[in-house]
Amino acid sequence: MISDLTWRLLITGTNDGPMNMAIDQAIMEAVAEERVRPTLRFYAWQPPCLSLGYMQHIADVDHVQMAARGWSLVRRMTGGRAILHTDELTYSVAVKAGNPIVTGDIIQSYRNLSRALLSGLNRLGAAPQADKRADGRHGARNPVCFEVPSHYEITISDKKLIGSAQVRKFGAVLQHGSLPLGGDITRICDALAFDTDEQREIIRKRVQRRATTLETALKHPVTWEAAVEAMIEGFQDIFALTFEHSDALTPEEQARATELCAEQYATDAWNARF
Repeated sequence: MISDLTWRLLITGTNDGPMNMAIDQAIMEAVAEERVRPTLRFYAWQPPCLSLGYMQHIADVDHVQMAARGWSLVRRMTGGRAILHTDELTYSVAVKAGNPIVTGDIIQSYRNLSRALLSGLNRLGAAPQADKRADGRHGARNPVCFEVPSHYEITISDKKLIGSAQVRKFGAVLQHGSLPLGGDITRICDALAFDTDEQREIIRKRVQRRATTLETALKHPVTWEAAVEAMIEGFQDIFALTFEHSDALTPEEQARATELCAEQYATDAWNARF
């Protein structure tokens, strides 16, 4: 049996959106089959990519604005609302369903994993919170993830900082999330479809009031590498983990990710399915 407290640490750098989502699923499948250890992964996105939640309507996307900016599109296997991935640190956690860190329901596991994220942010000098709250309090049809804090997601001064989503499948649990490091948090409004420009500006102002970046919260920039190191230490501290560092996926994971990217995550049949 693979130890619950010895995890693989993967820092996979930058990929496009379809490949990033394919890698997360390939890791999840490998973890479920105990071909690899529970895995904490950190990664980035290039080009900037709008990710839709699993059940989100493709009609939420402004394809003209996306094309004009050179942004790409992918649908996640996890739920939730749209996120524009740029100038951020993304994490993913993949463990078997019976791992003590994700015991209980999704909300309980969010709460548990948020402890490690809070610890990492505290190491960077932030003063974050992760409180239970009702998801969708600003309207279930709102397409913007970072406008609506959900259960035990991370906020600073009541502004959302980390947006996360989780799926339970294949006998494993995958949770991934986005920590915006800097830039304009309202850029996502340029990727989404609105009936009028006035409506777009209303939502832009609401996002600005309700969400933030790490640089804005701390009033100084934090490098991607520094954020990774802090988050690693947060997971080690909270869960008493030992990490085995790996520079790459296994050959089997890489082959599966390449297959998933080509046959699912880079296809219109997947991305425009709803």
